[in-house]
Amino acid sequence: MSVSNPTRIRLTQLTECGGCAAKLGADLLAEALSGLGAVTGPTAPHTHSAHPGESLIAGLDPPDDAAVYRLSDDLAVIGTLDFFPPLVDDPTTYGEIAAANALSDVFAMGGRVLFALSIAAFPEDLPTDVLGAVFAGAAAKVREAGGTLAGGHTIRDAEPKYGLAVIGAAHPDRLLRKGDARPGDVLVLTKRLGTGLLVSGSRQGQTKPDDLAAAIDQMRTLNRIASEALVAHNVRAATDVTGFGLLGHGLEMARASGTRFVFEASSLPALDGALDLARAGVETSGAAHNRRFVAPSLIVADGIAPELVTLAHDPQTSGGLLAAVSPDRIEALEATLTTAEISSWRVGRVEASEAPSTALE
Repeated sequence: MSVSNPTRIRLTQLTECGGCAAKLGADLLAEALSGLGAVTGPTAPHTHSAHPGESLIAGLDPPDDAAVYRLSDDLAVIGTLDFFPPLVDDPTTYGEIAAANALSDVFAMGGRVLFALSIAAFPEDLPTDVLGAVFAGAAAKVREAGGTLAGGHTIRDAEPKYGLAVIGAAHPDRLLRKGDARPGDVLVLTKRLGTGLLVSGSRQGQTKPDDLAAAIDQMRTLNRIASEALVAHNVRAATDVTGFGLLGHGLEMARASGTRFVFEASSLPALDGALDLARAGVETSGAAHNRRFVAPSLIVADGIAPELVTLAHDPQTSGGLLAAVSPDRIEALEATLTTAEISSWRVGRVEASEAPSTALE
């Protein structure tokens, strides 16, 4: 599908908040989902699982980046969905970013994409060429991910929203999981931080155009290659950093693995302009939710610059993968990522802890 010169319209003027900053706060979500942990069903046919009744191997109890169902001893199906209001004005770019963000959950589980379905809500008077451009942008990203955009569902809504339900596949024994971090692991991040700050700053007229352009390029970059590298090097613990920020998603991993995540503030990679905006007092509404979520389990060392604390809480849209990597595998992994022209940063470490927590030092 080719869409050229879609009707000029500022999508962000139709929303109050865009991207993953629009997510419900992690603390509120946890309370709402309390007691709703999925119950495992009967063992799938053609498996010889050592754990009968555990065909659903990832779901809500404990929560992970996607649901995973074991079909056989060497095949598991991954299911996930994600959608949000526009965070950019260009409809094609909006479709690309929304798709990249939704596809990321499959990559965060170590899977490959099979197909996706659109989840769309648009004002009835939105020009059809704008709709077509959103769909075209998303379809292009799904193809880049190795899958097909196979259909979907659209409803009327005064505020635009778009995303995907994505189906993927993986080997059950090679999944990336939030709960597999181990003390001594090195924490590695594969994208810079600060998309929430830059998008929010743009709404206020404070973000430089070149800085916003760089953030947009990062947000529509897939995590596919980074995920494949992690799986190839037998990494088992990872998540993608999105709306709950680095500290929020790090805390989820720490809780799932019964460890303490220590982030080195001076090592956090920031997109150009993000720290300047943080110093100027820019912060998204989603960051306030993130601060509330991590506060009971977070220790910030004395002397950490406030803008770095803000960066660590900043909600990311289509952020990078955060992986806990064994020290004996880190250099080989970094070499593979470098060869593939994927940036990565060592941002901290995993420690033993009786009380799962995070720290910024």
